[in-house]
Amino acid sequence: MLILLNIFLTISFNNEEKKLINNVLDNLHYYASVAEGNNYFNLFDKEAIFFGTDATERWNKKEFEDYALERFDKGDGWTYTPISRNIYLNSDLNTAWFDEELDNKKYGIFRGTGVLAKVNGIWKIKQYNLLLPIPNELLIDYSKEIKEYLKN
Repeated sequence: MLILLNIFLTISFNNEEKKLINNVLDNLHYYASVAEGNNYFNLFDKEAIFFGTDATERWNKKEFEDYALERFDKGDGWTYTPISRNIYLNSDLNTAWFDEELDNKKYGIFRGTGVLAKVNGIWKIKQYNLLLPIPNELLIDYSKEIKEYLKN
């Protein structure tokens, strides 16, 4: 009986943490779409890293804030609408990693991946990686274009 109770409690805590993490990620996309910079960056840990779609876009939180807040201050955000999301938790429920599919009206389907950690009892984004998945059939041609672009 005690084993069943432990299993039930573990599943219950796991589901509750996933709801909290989903809320953080949903808010991330919402605040970006309405250009609410302060709320957006409060979701990130102070040592967070953000990877954008360009190969040069590996930003610590301060660098990312410098870029994004300039846009947000002009009312210019970005909109990625979640399509699906998978969340995984470590055994002590203090670290989570995720992958999600996102839709962007201008560019199409993106993938976001990342890590969150509980900091003082609050889930914070430690790393976020936004990428544009490329079908394998197109990868050779795109990689040639990228190599040529980087030569110039």
